[in-house]
Amino acid sequence: MSELLTLTGIGRTFNIKGSANTAVLENVNFAVKEGEFLAILGPSGSGKSTLLRIIAGLIPASSGTVAYLGKPITGVNPGVAMVFQSFALFPWLTVLQNVMLGLEGKDVTKEEKEKKSLKILDIVGLDGFESAFPKELSGGMRQRVGIGRALVSEPDILLMDEAFSALDVLTAENLRRDLLELWLEKQIPTKAIILVTHGIEEAVYMADRAIILSTRPATVMENMLIPLPRWRDKKSPEFLSYVDQIYSFMTKRPTVRESVTAAARIKTSPSQYTLLPNVTAGALTGFLELLEDLNEKTDLYKLADRFVMDIEDFFPLVEMSNLLRFTIVSEGDIELTQAGIAFARASVLERKELFREHLLNNVPFVGKMVDSLEKDTDNKMDIDFFEEQLAEAFGEKKAAQQMDLIIGWMRYAELIEYDDATEKVYLEDEEEEEIDK
Repeated sequence: MSELLTLTGIGRTFNIKGSANTAVLENVNFAVKEGEFLAILGPSGSGKSTLLRIIAGLIPASSGTVAYLGKPITGVNPGVAMVFQSFALFPWLTVLQNVMLGLEGKDVTKEEKEKKSLKILDIVGLDGFESAFPKELSGGMRQRVGIGRALVSEPDILLMDEAFSALDVLTAENLRRDLLELWLEKQIPTKAIILVTHGIEEAVYMADRAIILSTRPATVMENMLIPLPRWRDKKSPEFLSYVDQIYSFMTKRPTVRESVTAAARIKTSPSQYTLLPNVTAGALTGFLELLEDLNEKTDLYKLADRFVMDIEDFFPLVEMSNLLRFTIVSEGDIELTQAGIAFARASVLERKELFREHLLNNVPFVGKMVDSLEKDTDNKMDIDFFEEQLAEAFGEKKAAQQMDLIIGWMRYAELIEYDDATEKVYLEDEEEEEIDK
């Protein structure tokens, strides 16, 4: 099979407000061959959609090269078309007119555009809805219009950015199957499909190969073949084995980089801070209690299925429990540590003490905040002082979100208090002393 697309050394940085040159992608390398259905997975915020837009030529790479049919591209990639998560339809245009937009700029007559568009509408199951407007359609039908608009230009590569995630479960499943049927029976001209997804089961069900990205700055952590025959049985041991492997790959990340080497990073440069998982202390407590109820090592994919959780919500809980050393993840399985068992069984006050201990030991930025407050003459500082350090790495918006998260953890651990009116943070003991006076 010939190579349609080659990515070599792709990097992308953004000048986010409050921070210059924030790296999102770093040294991404892979190729896409004719006949492949490729899935791209990665944690939330890892740059999956950014990578897809670089492939499409909608945004440039900061470094590296995207080559289509062996030739580096500049500007819009002529061999691709894209389906967006949000449908991205024009509400004032009919279904037919929306699909015809996929031929905008092509050197064909209006009659030919209409003929091609009607043909593709028939293929994607929208025959009879040509004159309807988007507001008259269900979510699944709107996405079919988006797929039709992408396919009408007969792209070599169809790019799909979480194209099924905005749909209900049954509609998404129906659309996945219909697309696969069109693809496998070669009813569409596309030579390859690249799907960005946060659904591991979706990737194993649809793709021939999975590219798994690391946390930001994202690089290719695993390039995994999925050579299962079609159609795939989601309950088969073989299918579940691949799901389990991907869960295992996707959890080989933050615990080591964050909890083992974080202290060294903080001594060097704020630009090397890693985003902390967006999990409240209350959510973590509930997660550990549920794990303790199971009382055994458990496959991550089975646990996510049991909790009926999307990986965008599930992985942060796993990451947070690992970060604080309350759980251990190994080869796609998770189990409580002795500290995790103790936490799950502890009283409310005992949990606060355990959380405080593990927070200080495993999240160096928290220790840095406490140390700074202890050295201050009145043990009280502006929150901006700490937020600006995070902004150097993440930009102002993300730094504010991280700061809110950290304050919530530290207040639960009774390490600090925060006055929202004055935007000052202070040691809790100091405040209690002032109250006693």
